[in-house]
Amino acid sequence: MKRIIYTLFVLSAGFSAFAQKSDGSAKSLAKTEVAFSDYALKNGTSDAFATFAASDAVVFRPNAVNARQFYASAPDMKNLSWSPSYTQISRSRDWGFTTGAYLVDGEQKSYGQYVSVWRGKNGNWEMILDMGTETNKPLDKVTPVIIEPKDKFKPFFATEKELKMSRDIIYTTEKTLNTTLKTYGSSAFSGFLSANSRLLFPGTEPIIGKENIQAFNYRMIDKISLKTTSADKALGGDLAYTYGIATIDYKTDLRESFNYLYIWERQADFSWNILVQIYTLADR
Repeated sequence: MKRIIYTLFVLSAGFSAFAQKSDGSAKSLAKTEVAFSDYALKNGTSDAFATFAASDAVVFRPNAVNARQFYASAPDMKNLSWSPSYTQISRSRDWGFTTGAYLVDGEQKSYGQYVSVWRGKNGNWEMILDMGTETNKPLDKVTPVIIEPKDKFKPFFATEKELKMSRDIIYTTEKTLNTTLKTYGSSAFSGFLSANSRLLFPGTEPIIGKENIQAFNYRMIDKISLKTTSADKALGGDLAYTYGIATIDYKTDLRESFNYLYIWERQADFSWNILVQIYTLADR
């Protein structure tokens, strides 16, 4: 599993300037993701990431590394394909993410799920964050979902101090979650999930919906603690991400460490819920 995760993933950019273009819509991001998959199949993952990942892009293979540095020496792959099943962008049109299934088509096929975060820059999409996890073979056909922003927000100039204060809101929210997890265990997630939330966990199919995620947590997880490494928020103020290390104690007396990535979404009451969770085993 770890060997596959090291060389994998999918998320990013496009195979031509046209494919990479951002027209301010989630649809353009979904098209870019599909175009990148086509490019990777034709030219290999090393060339694809070297060409289309942002210079500061982070990928998890399985631990966090710079994308361009990793793919400068990683084994090339031309048998990796994927497609986005869910795409959403911020109301500021500067930030978005996709998630979906991937396939490594070798002598023994491997399946998984990924999450990628994208940044709109100079009219193009560029990948800035990518994590995936090996899962079961998908059993059901998925109809892609593309969520367009309900309105448009053009951010005013903000100082670095103001941007830091904005990011601190997300750090504080995750700190609150972690404190609650220490007290109530995995049931604490209940206050941070919604009907549209998704959990991508190794060895399972995607788990969608608050009730289904909580049922999984109740069956499997005794305790969980988070150590946040980084967080950022879209200028639109409606989407954010955090990533770091999660220590999970199962109900079977087993403990494992994972890299995690959460996509957060602001609610109507200005609270924050986790829209997507993905975990991949950490290399210790």
